[in-house]
Amino acid sequence: MTIEKRPRTAVAIAFASTLGLSLLAPSFAHADDRDKDKGDVKHVLLISVDGMHEVDLQRYVSSHPSSSFARLLAHGVHFADAHTSRPSDSFPGLLAFMTGGTPKTHGVFYDDSYDRTLFAPGSNCQGSPGTETLFDESIDYDLTKLDGGGAAGSDHINPAHLPMRLKNGKCEPVYPHQFQRLNTIMEVIHEAGRRTAWSDKHPAYEIISGPSGKGLDELYAPEINSTTVPGQPGADWTIDPSFTRSYDQLKVTAVLNWIKGFDHTGKTRAGVPAIFGMNFQAVSVGQKVTADGYLDAAGTPSPQLQASLDFVDASLGQMLDALADQHLARDTLVIVGAKHGQSPIDVNKLHMLTGSTNPKLGGGARADVTDPADLLTNGGVALAQETADDVALIWLKNQDDAEKAVALLEADRKGANQAHIEKIYAGEQLVDQFGDPAAGRTPDIIIQPIPGTIYSKSKKKIAEHGGFAEDDTHVLLVVSNPKLAPTLVHERVANRQVAPTILKALGLEPDELEAVRGEDHTRLLPAVRLKD
Repeated sequence: MTIEKRPRTAVAIAFASTLGLSLLAPSFAHADDRDKDKGDVKHVLLISVDGMHEVDLQRYVSSHPSSSFARLLAHGVHFADAHTSRPSDSFPGLLAFMTGGTPKTHGVFYDDSYDRTLFAPGSNCQGSPGTETLFDESIDYDLTKLDGGGAAGSDHINPAHLPMRLKNGKCEPVYPHQFQRLNTIMEVIHEAGRRTAWSDKHPAYEIISGPSGKGLDELYAPEINSTTVPGQPGADWTIDPSFTRSYDQLKVTAVLNWIKGFDHTGKTRAGVPAIFGMNFQAVSVGQKVTADGYLDAAGTPSPQLQASLDFVDASLGQMLDALADQHLARDTLVIVGAKHGQSPIDVNKLHMLTGSTNPKLGGGARADVTDPADLLTNGGVALAQETADDVALIWLKNQDDAEKAVALLEADRKGANQAHIEKIYAGEQLVDQFGDPAAGRTPDIIIQPIPGTIYSKSKKKIAEHGGFAEDDTHVLLVVSNPKLAPTLVHERVANRQVAPTILKALGLEPDELEAVRGEDHTRLLPAVRLKD
């Protein structure tokens, strides 16, 4: 492990010879905070800037040495080689932070996956088991409502849209929190009698309540795909990065209210949560759902993406200032990471499905990719489901066809490689890393394409996530508190190490997490030592 401690008289990031900055980034602690007793923190503010790479952090602090990101690094441990879950989708990405586990153990490979033991929505558990398990905006009651619809005070999830299971002879819907298998930091902290709160993009993010369903005291989940953008009839919040910034501001306001000891509305006193936070969508949308994205292979942001990065930085500044104003800075550990990255940064590496009409095609990007599902169906292999972005998760209708399916895919990879396949996970290697498909959840085949390849059929996206490429998985991770010396850690770490680190910081036992004491054996992040 390589750790570099930086003097407080230098810019905390200091990135060795990479940046060589020498300005002092301001602290977010007030003078009276520094006089408080030393010890464990009382609160953790966890932030996911979805899509944000480590290189984005480096570039931003280099050009904005007095930014909020630089303020965090001035009293923070910077993990320069932090990586997401695999697949790098939002659901397993967030569950890494919340459970400390992997898809192999918590059982969630994507927000759109497949389970051979469950039944289709509305089936009353009749017929053969095996169904798509979709936990996104499609399970809401009403996408014309910002909260997802449903009765006031409800969870905004329509049980008629959920997969079903037989339990004790009774057919019942499966909610997101019941779908995942590991306990969460929210459950551990709630069971310790402390308050928990989170804000994210769909009501389905109640998944982090854990299998008990009791981990979250408060979830604020305005639906990002709701058609509720002011003055834009029929438009959702992902159409334009400026819309997404307005959407994210709703969640920023919730966090500020939590810091002040209220609920997310700012109307009811609830006490500052022990664990709380949110995800930002603005950077992710700026990277992928426009014709802008990055301007070059070095990660120079387009004006829209730059505006989203600036918005996130300003929002973090508001949170840091609010913590200081409430005399909570010294008592709060601030963790900023990302559920996933985004690929490709370099548009010249972008290859999309044949027939795509993406706006970047002709400008370096190409439409020359065959969907792996087509290779299989044309070869006589029937699929139960394919989930494809810049990864392909494949569940076969007949699992006995796995060997034939792999042979078809390998023949393409070693030949014309129309599907742009880099690596195929199947057989023992897949079982070892992702679990046994025979158990019902794990895909029969996982395809990692050549980086830059997108199997998604979207016509508006110029980047995606979900895969295992460097641009998908290498993300920012900073753990900050006034008690911490600026430290740069070069050791490769995983986002799932955040979960036990949060419990340790709050004075709770990390091995309360099943991922710590079980198969994952998840370790604490190195170099986060709060008692000084």
